[in-house]
Amino acid sequence: MGKKGISFLILRDSGSPIKQINASGKIIRYALFSLAAGLILSGYFAYDYVALKKASLNHRYLQSKLSVQQDEVTNQRKQIQFFAGEISNLKAKLGDLYNFEKKIRSIANIRNKKKNALQEGLFGVGGSAPEDLNPRISLSEKHDSLMREMHEQVEELNVAVKSQTEGFKSIITYFEEQRSLLASTPAIRPAQGSVTSTFGYRTSPFSGLREFHKGYDIASYNGAPIVATANGTVSLSEYNGLFGNTIAINHGHGMVTRYSHASKLLKKPGSFVKRGEIIALVGDSGRSTGPHVHYEVHLNGIPVNPDNYMLN
Repeated sequence: MGKKGISFLILRDSGSPIKQINASGKIIRYALFSLAAGLILSGYFAYDYVALKKASLNHRYLQSKLSVQQDEVTNQRKQIQFFAGEISNLKAKLGDLYNFEKKIRSIANIRNKKKNALQEGLFGVGGSAPEDLNPRISLSEKHDSLMREMHEQVEELNVAVKSQTEGFKSIITYFEEQRSLLASTPAIRPAQGSVTSTFGYRTSPFSGLREFHKGYDIASYNGAPIVATANGTVSLSEYNGLFGNTIAINHGHGMVTRYSHASKLLKKPGSFVKRGEIIALVGDSGRSTGPHVHYEVHLNGIPVNPDNYMLN
């Protein structure tokens, strides 16, 4: 290679003469520059291709991820719409329960001593429920407002459910008290037999004088069963002077019954007895003209007519 160029010798196998090609330094420099520029451009395009390829893959991945997230959001919004509908349904059912409670109280004449939060809260003073949530609302526009309304109404429902529960509990308590009162109120005869003396003034079979008879006499055979006329607790079971073997039952609510002249007492003080349970046997202990049971009913310590407490 000379200072001003390069010579290329071309040899052939066929024995042809040697060819010499001379290239000037300017051409060589241009060729080297072109080669270097080509390599640089090729490298740049290769890098750009790889970058574009990578960006394309990332774009497809992000599109796929975005599609999944959009599906999740759509499903979540559908669930929100579903729960909005469920809240409205629950509100309607709770309203039916509230009206049912009012009907029971009206039929049984039960006053509600406590103000019902269901009426004041969920149903307002006028007794109408707040506007139902619209489950078909466009969540893309009113998603936040629907969520806020759902949260508020769920809180109101919680208060209403608690109040409704207390309302029904009070009704149950009332009926249980009434059932207890009925079970503790004398309602049957203490023994089977013939009535020989009623409540009120009569001529004494012993003195022949006018006296006030505080009970009800039922004659029966000796040893016939004497039954409790209502649920209660035995408060007395002993021999009681002129009344002979006597058993008394405290029924609560100021009510006490007494059964006298028994031949045998079958229950001890403190025993709980139920209506119809045998507590003693008919006899003629004490001052008596024959086998019978002398039956008394006391209300708040005052003898009352037992005939008013006999349904059979």
